[in-house]
Amino acid sequence: MSHFIVVGAGQAGQSIVTKLRAEGFEGEITLIGDETAPPYQRPPLSKAYLLGDMELERLYLRPANYYADEGITLVTGRTVTAIDRAAKTITVGDDVLAYDVLALTTGSRPHRLPTAIGGDLDGVYTMRTLADADAIEPEFKQGASVLIVGGGYIGLEAAAVAAKKGLKVTLVEMADRILQRVAATETSDYFRTLHTAHGVDLREGVGLKALTGAGRVTGATLTDGTTLNVDFVIVGVGIAPDTRLAEAAGITIENGIATDACGRTSDPSIFAAGDCASFPHAGVQMRLESVGNAIDQGEVVAQNMLGKAVSYTPKPWFWSDQYDVKLQIAGLSTGHDQIVVRDTDGARSHWYYRAGHLIAVDAMNDPRGYMVAKRLIEGGKNADPAKVADPATDLKALMRA
Repeated sequence: MSHFIVVGAGQAGQSIVTKLRAEGFEGEITLIGDETAPPYQRPPLSKAYLLGDMELERLYLRPANYYADEGITLVTGRTVTAIDRAAKTITVGDDVLAYDVLALTTGSRPHRLPTAIGGDLDGVYTMRTLADADAIEPEFKQGASVLIVGGGYIGLEAAAVAAKKGLKVTLVEMADRILQRVAATETSDYFRTLHTAHGVDLREGVGLKALTGAGRVTGATLTDGTTLNVDFVIVGVGIAPDTRLAEAAGITIENGIATDACGRTSDPSIFAAGDCASFPHAGVQMRLESVGNAIDQGEVVAQNMLGKAVSYTPKPWFWSDQYDVKLQIAGLSTGHDQIVVRDTDGARSHWYYRAGHLIAVDAMNDPRGYMVAKRLIEGGKNADPAKVADPATDLKALMRA
């Protein structure tokens, strides 16, 4: 009987094992994760879970009995230390497991501050795992001072939670504006206004020079010379694909674990999916850091592990919750040369165009605008910018155009 092993018990790994069973695979499946918790959702960690609005069990992607019921061996709290590609085995502690097909869904690791500037002081946190969220939660005491380093989505979501809990929040972003890497100026402006309205001290074009403290962080010096007293620090300065296991095994790495359109790596018996994996798109090896990609790519990989030849076509979508605003994003805005703003009764959306063609949308409390734009983008259809900007336009009519 064939044995399929999936290393990495996150969203992509869960997607693969679920799809394998749905496709009728009756062989042995082992899903291995280095965290002690079963597969869970990560996005709520910096939002509802940290706010106390979501219980632990609701984070889990499947009920506790799912794995046994489906004949899936779930191994948690164990780290795979080596792959022997010639023998087709993996090493997990003192155990050696043989595989017929292997999938790597090892995810990503957050960038941390260098030790030289105080990154190893107590009270300095990253926000990536359930353990991170549980460690940070006791720090969220009303009146405490938190410094958030990084103005991307993780940093802004943490700032929103801290502000709602009554903390004194300072956020520094080294770039000229928050969300500079991922969003248009208009979207940055929207969220800057939102956060400052909630009392966040938001400083752009300013970085962290050093953290200070004897054992535990108590202060910070910024690149403009400002000094701050802080009770704790949250670092949200991006992530890197976790390619360590694959790289040690001699698997090709290019912007993550390089795969072909079917999710197969340079070893024909090994696949990869999720944050750790790159795939060919528009002439480059693209990597998407999102739940949607982990799910969709994982399902394609599962089918191809079974011998099919299904190519992965990305349909990027993302979301972020900050205060009472739900941001929904569809498409990829890279290379846009025009932004069209649509504003109707508190619902706002920014439509991205390149050479006159719709490529992406940022929708703030505008689910209708998001869904219409998403369908247009995925269908390869366009939308007249003038009509999009006109609040009197019935968006659904754009899909019939």
